[in-house]
Amino acid sequence: MFKSLKIYHLLFIRLMVILVVITIIIKIDNSSLLFTQVFLGFIALVLMVELYFYVKNAFSIYDRTIVSILQSDFTTDYSKHKSYSNYINLFQLYENHKNRQNEEVSKDIVYRSILNNIETGIVILQKENNDWNVFLINDYFCSHFNVPKVSKWKYLKNQLPSLCEVIEEQDFREVKTSLEIRVNQQDTQTFAMQTSRSEIYGQDYFIVLLDSIQNVIDKKEKEAWINLMKVISHELLNSVTPIRSLLQNLQELVQQETISADDIADMKSSVAAMLRRSDHLQQFIEGYRKLAMLPSPQKEKIDLQKLIDNSLQIMSPLFKKNAIQIINKITFNHCLFVDAQQIEQVLINLFTNCIYALKETAEKQITVAAEVRDNRFFMMITDNGNGIEKEIENKVFLPFFTTRKEGAGIGLTLSKNIIEAHNGYLALKNEEGQTTFTICLIEN
Repeated sequence: MFKSLKIYHLLFIRLMVILVVITIIIKIDNSSLLFTQVFLGFIALVLMVELYFYVKNAFSIYDRTIVSILQSDFTTDYSKHKSYSNYINLFQLYENHKNRQNEEVSKDIVYRSILNNIETGIVILQKENNDWNVFLINDYFCSHFNVPKVSKWKYLKNQLPSLCEVIEEQDFREVKTSLEIRVNQQDTQTFAMQTSRSEIYGQDYFIVLLDSIQNVIDKKEKEAWINLMKVISHELLNSVTPIRSLLQNLQELVQQETISADDIADMKSSVAAMLRRSDHLQQFIEGYRKLAMLPSPQKEKIDLQKLIDNSLQIMSPLFKKNAIQIINKITFNHCLFVDAQQIEQVLINLFTNCIYALKETAEKQITVAAEVRDNRFFMMITDNGNGIEKEIENKVFLPFFTTRKEGAGIGLTLSKNIIEAHNGYLALKNEEGQTTFTICLIEN
């Protein structure tokens, strides 16, 4: 019965009992009942002492619980406390803070694990009393630069002065630059550095990201070689496997004592098939040779408007054959030092790619536009085809990758290499209902 009562109920009952006892003592006005008065006085004193310890115990539970919350000490399990029902709201508040801290600790462990497994050097600084302290250094940074996990900026500066001096020179502002850092007392390496600054709940944080440029290049080169070897292996197997099978068939035929007319026909068919596969393999190798042995551009001053018009003129029979409307929005002349023959080859490759992309389109259009911006010449070639599938969008510049049965898969790769040899770039923008190739050439 009493277990279901709240603390204020029990406190009220105790006070009432004490008041009743005191009232009885006051009402007794008879010397013959002196012993009774003394006994009741003793009972009242005991009740008051019990009330004192009851209140003290009640408030001590509040004090301990609140102190635990303030100090983030959630080691006590109050769910088994004998007076849990009397302090249910207090204990629920304690459990809520405990669960919230557990969630924050779990998130912190996950975030630190992610940061420590990223192959990018990360340093996070925290500002305290106008001084910067190290809030976090990930494992990659420590292992790559061979520095311990320090807690003070001055200690990190002693370990990596070349990095810290650059940051101090920029006055801890957000920058994106490159710098050279000596690693493990050996040769210096070039790193790309990006910094950012943020304020969270009135606390300043400064984040430094460091990437080894050589590591980035090595990773890209490795990925490119792996992709290239996959394509080469695929092409070689597609040619060698059927040729070997046909040769085995021919070997069986020539070992026969008599060769029938049907066998001779099979032999002719097998030889013809091997020649076709050999021609395909030769074309593949020739395409690889073109990519690997691209000559350096022989630059001369060229009117790009005239170059584009010549390319359109060369492709005009194919445009007419495929009923493609050409929209030329270039209305100005602009001269650049380029290799006219190579740039013309790029334009023809891109126009050919557009023709193939427009096969399933009813009203076919190719739009050519250009602009000069920030000392750069941009030319955009857009077709209104169905666009490129998202799954293969990042493979279009891969050597020998093609979706056409008759394609060699080197056109776009060769075009990209030519533009890059001119210190420019070739980019693809794929949207629903249209595809745009952008050529960027830098003014000489």
